[in-house]
Amino acid sequence: MKALIFAAGLGERMRPLTDHTPKPLLPVADTPLIEWHLQRLAALGIDEVVINTSWLAEQFPQQLGDGSRWGLRLHFSYEGPTPLETGGGMCNALPLLGDAPFIAVNGDIWSDFDFARLPSTLAGLAHLVMVDNPEHHPRGDFILGQDGQLRDDGDAPRLTFAGIGLYRPSLLQDWQTVIGDVQGSDAVPPRFKLAPLLRAAMALEAVSGQHHAGAWTDVGTPQRLQQLDARLRGTGG
Repeated sequence: MKALIFAAGLGERMRPLTDHTPKPLLPVADTPLIEWHLQRLAALGIDEVVINTSWLAEQFPQQLGDGSRWGLRLHFSYEGPTPLETGGGMCNALPLLGDAPFIAVNGDIWSDFDFARLPSTLAGLAHLVMVDNPEHHPRGDFILGQDGQLRDDGDAPRLTFAGIGLYRPSLLQDWQTVIGDVQGSDAVPPRFKLAPLLRAAMALEAVSGQHHAGAWTDVGTPQRLQQLDARLRGTGG
């Protein structure tokens, strides 16, 4: 199995920290955010990881090399000066990911989630890891039913998508039909969000999920980065 790390964002909310450093390369407890993911993916037995890049893209191969220090082979999927959003970024990386299900993780999160807890086989089109709603996102994203299926409709409490998932490439099949005529969808390569495709798949009961009750941080602001750094240093990670 291969993995994709989303690392192409501009990191605008993290400035001035991201003026000269891409957000996934910002360190917490002396280790760049993206390297925490690489360590855990390598521990799972993943051998190839695709990293999509845009802002300050040249820094990723400079700092990470070819991945051999973790026993990985790294591939860099450059999206150009304007990031392609999650859907466009995943679509652009598919030639490097192949036809089998793959793990995808946001490069700007930190979690103690063990990737080995992901299902060994994927019945539907996607499987998402969900966490309790953080203070900055109290409404959550999706409903996780007792049957393990994720839904976007209903009055039940919602959980927040952790930015960790398992996907089939076929989730992106006929993406134009789902996305429609939105800005960027007619560009080459196309730019579009992944969420509409996930919601369409949920309507077909093709997206499962699991709840992670452990540590998780969306490192979206300098304050959250500082808090995470202090917590990891205080607990030894």
